[in-house]
Amino acid sequence: MPYSYYYWGFDPTYILVLIGAVICLVASARVKSTYNKYASYRSMSGMTGAQAAERILHSAGIYDVSVQHVSGNLTDHYNPSNKTLNLSDSVYGSTSVAAVGVAAHECGHAIQHQQGYVPLALRSAIVPVANLGSTLAWPLILIGLFFTSNTGTFLIDLGILCFSFAVLFQLVTLPVEFNASHRALRILGEQGILSDSELPYTRKVLKAAALTYVASAAASILQLLRLVLLFGGRRRDD
Repeated sequence: MPYSYYYWGFDPTYILVLIGAVICLVASARVKSTYNKYASYRSMSGMTGAQAAERILHSAGIYDVSVQHVSGNLTDHYNPSNKTLNLSDSVYGSTSVAAVGVAAHECGHAIQHQQGYVPLALRSAIVPVANLGSTLAWPLILIGLFFTSNTGTFLIDLGILCFSFAVLFQLVTLPVEFNASHRALRILGEQGILSDSELPYTRKVLKAAALTYVASAAASILQLLRLVLLFGGRRRDD
């Protein structure tokens, strides 16, 4: 089998995976610490995350999205398939500037959906392909390693292509998340839900959250680069 040095001995490309893991861990730790810090800052309006979400949605003319309470910590998300805005334990009933900011961010996604924001529509369209690609990528690559003919090369290339769709999903997610945060900060100010003195705190929370998506995208790119480095030379050897 080609590249036995990689498979049965030391794999120098694994450093790329470790770098990606460290980046994600640092980003995750930062968003948690930032959120916890500003979760103790009660907003002057006294509105909870759920109340702020309802107000933002209605001000945007959105009445068919329901605000729901879901368990967990920072498990907040907007589901376009059933039009539900799901707020976690730490956000739904909290009056902190951090909770209000996260709720407003999810409202940003609902507004994107209502307005037909192209990157969001593209991300939604990519989801099935990305999920399938993530599932099939490594099985195809591993099966391809048992062939030394063009069949093996084809299967490996197909596996790398499948993984590329997962990377593409991560990249398309970035503008979607950045735009949602931008909308959130603007609306919070315009609606008077947060004061000018409170917005910088919320901006820090949303910026830290955005960095987790950047970290995930970077980790995916590094993993893709690893696959190319590991198997890119197979075609030359065959």
